[in-house]
Amino acid sequence: MKRVILFMVISASVLLGGKAAEAQSADIIEVASGSTVHSTFMAVVKAADLVATLKGVGPFTVFAPTNDAFTKLPPGTLDALVKPENNPVLTKMLIYHVVLGTFDAATINKAIFDGGGKTILPTLSGGKLIATTEGGKIRLTDENGASAYVTAADLKGSNGLIHIIDAVLLPK
Repeated sequence: MKRVILFMVISASVLLGGKAAEAQSADIIEVASGSTVHSTFMAVVKAADLVATLKGVGPFTVFAPTNDAFTKLPPGTLDALVKPENNPVLTKMLIYHVVLGTFDAATINKAIFDGGGKTILPTLSGGKLIATTEGGKIRLTDENGASAYVTAADLKGSNGLIHIIDAVLLPK
């Protein structure tokens, strides 16, 4: 287990181009902004006017989809979501990826173990994510039954942390 977490932290460091060491003083928005794999995520956070919220005191745990995760959405979905008239839907989708509090990988894994193989994470949107483990990775399942895997964990910011995920999760 320690090897898996160590590997994920090292992988995150590589993905962020060495920015992980700077993350301690940077908030989660600054950490995500410094990541080459989160430009789409940052664009939609800005479109939804959530930058100030996620720069807030927190603490927040953000499950941040990569650019590749957004390309898995049906064609035209992202373009439709960023239109001003769809801001409430975009906002709900984004805050569905945010949990209040600091939940590092070890804490989530312990909660999964203590919960008999799963735990429920209440999101800022009022929805729920079900966390389980599969193949040594944390798996998040949304309210529609779709899943995302944490590919890098525990990217620390001054107001919380980020876990990188490989799919966009959608609330009901």
